[in-house]
Amino acid sequence: MLLHGSENFLTNQDNRSYYLSMARVTQKQINRENLLNHGVALLMQQGYHGTGLQEILDAVRIPKGSFYNYFGSKEHFAAETIAHYITPYIEQLKQYLQDPDSDALTALQRYFDESIAELEKADFKGGCLLGNLMGEVGDTSELCRQSLQLAANRYRDVVESGLHQAQQEGTIRRDKSARDMADLLVNAWQGALLRMKIEQSAAPLRQCCRDLLGDFFKA
Repeated sequence: MLLHGSENFLTNQDNRSYYLSMARVTQKQINRENLLNHGVALLMQQGYHGTGLQEILDAVRIPKGSFYNYFGSKEHFAAETIAHYITPYIEQLKQYLQDPDSDALTALQRYFDESIAELEKADFKGGCLLGNLMGEVGDTSELCRQSLQLAANRYRDVVESGLHQAQQEGTIRRDKSARDMADLLVNAWQGALLRMKIEQSAAPLRQCCRDLLGDFFKA
């Protein structure tokens, strides 16, 4: 009986250690997510050089020494924040394209129209974190450059899939590749976002979508 009881005790201890470990992992994941979320907001508002680690840590209420349990450096943090930032936009665009009640071209137009509406609500503040950081650290941090390139390509690939689908549906021209048109659209959109900031107007964004999705790309 003693041996059986000891085994139960050890098993219970193992289970307890397992659940405590899971709780710690979960809290660590929550802290990491919070750091990335606040990182997106602060980098968007203040840029890479204008954002200090202490400011981020204070917002999340994590001791400074604990930061390095999550990220190796501010540069690594920025690189991961970039990937964290773009993922929801990619998922949102995929959802538009997967709508069974919409053709691909209409889905793309709706996605960009609603993006413009959100930017108008924000009084043209922020823009796109990718574009902001491309200009600030794209040529000074190799780690961030690679992260920005990967994020931009991931986003471009989803736009490409939508344009390819539209080609199959006969609404988009076929004499140009979906990849080339996706690159052109993403490049033009990034430039329009910068013009939007200095003009405080959605006009450059609307022109980008109208001239490409509504004209040049159409079959």
